[in-house]
Amino acid sequence: MLTSEVYANVRLAVLWIITSYGYYRIMIKCAHPQPKLAFIPIVREYQLGITARREKEGRTLAKLEIFLYICFLLFKILGQESKYIIIPTVFVLAIGFACLIYSFRILSGLCGVFGRKKRWLWLWIFFEPLTSIIWGVDKKFVPVLKLEIIDDPGVGESGTLVSAVDNGLTVNITKRTVIDFFRKKYLLKDIHLNIPAGHMVLLLGGSGAGKTTFVNAVTGYEQADASILLNDNDLYKDYKEMKYDVGFVPQQDLMRENDSVIRTLMDAATLRLPESVDRASRRERVMQVLEEFGLSSIRNSLVEKLSGGQKKRLSIAMEFISDPSLFILDEPDSGLDGVVARGLFEKLREIADSGKIVIVITHTPDRVIDLFDDVIVLAKDSSRTGRLAYYGPVEDVYGFFGKESMEQILLSVNQKDEGGEGRADEFVENYMERARELAVGKVG
Repeated sequence: MLTSEVYANVRLAVLWIITSYGYYRIMIKCAHPQPKLAFIPIVREYQLGITARREKEGRTLAKLEIFLYICFLLFKILGQESKYIIIPTVFVLAIGFACLIYSFRILSGLCGVFGRKKRWLWLWIFFEPLTSIIWGVDKKFVPVLKLEIIDDPGVGESGTLVSAVDNGLTVNITKRTVIDFFRKKYLLKDIHLNIPAGHMVLLLGGSGAGKTTFVNAVTGYEQADASILLNDNDLYKDYKEMKYDVGFVPQQDLMRENDSVIRTLMDAATLRLPESVDRASRRERVMQVLEEFGLSSIRNSLVEKLSGGQKKRLSIAMEFISDPSLFILDEPDSGLDGVVARGLFEKLREIADSGKIVIVITHTPDRVIDLFDDVIVLAKDSSRTGRLAYYGPVEDVYGFFGKESMEQILLSVNQKDEGGEGRADEFVENYMERARELAVGKVG
């Protein structure tokens, strides 16, 4: 004879199977590519959110249910008589309430997909197994909106790699992927280029085109399926030694406001220079950088007293302490007026002319484009993957895109839902053909 506990567990299992089958049938009706995921706990909530056009809510609900399971596990570990049982109890009540809210949002979206009135929500909440079976099995319940999954493979791959250069940066990124909540997502694919020493390069691309991912892959901060060579040294294999040869200046200034300029640079020297460099040599390097960036006269001033342009120069100087061969800057002109920004970019031009590679991301490239040698244009193809739409001299980029400004070029590769022309695939394919011709020496 079944005990009450066993009976309760069997009953819950049967209700789970009935509910899951109902959702399975609903997902089939809505053209979900993997309806069997309806039988997997937690994953089901996320997939149902996608089916109901409420992916964000489904993602949140799945995460909440993970926390809910953890709290129930704590119940078993602590035991109901424990004095600490109040802690998981409070969490269960709070998370349970949040789950209810997000379930309402997802089911509300499902009502919209099937063209049904919101009063069905109460039946879903109180009679979920029965309601899911009715909606899934009854032929009267037909979705008015089909699920649209982006399964476009995007543009094909070039199949070409660039040869390493002895004095410069060689990038061969096959792909950069992440697992994004049960799905494999491509962030970058098929990006191959080399940048000679002494070049200043503009990195151009719209939101989500992969600029940050590209920079992280090139610097080794987030390694991709790639080969990154700097002056014929493998950045990934020799990262500990090579990291001093790469400088990255983020958009936000990372400095303590109540420190002096010289103290800030001395701290940076401690972090950015190898341990083998003694204190006297570090101070000598700091004094050189102060002079080079025009900060000697304000070396004892507090950071909080500096102007925007001075702070930005100090931020760049902090990374330049290690005298890197590769220097990457993310919007160094952010918040600066035209004259100050121009002066800053002229300084970057000087750094490149000294034999460094300088790569810059900026949202106002047209006002300083004359200072750059080359342009990298990244764009999202139809599969929403960051691709290389162009790399080459500034003077050639306008003819390649048939545009007169960098802003117009950016609009041409941006997706239509972002206010662009949606021609990314076209230019990615054109560039791949150009790259193949360059590889066999057909283009001078």
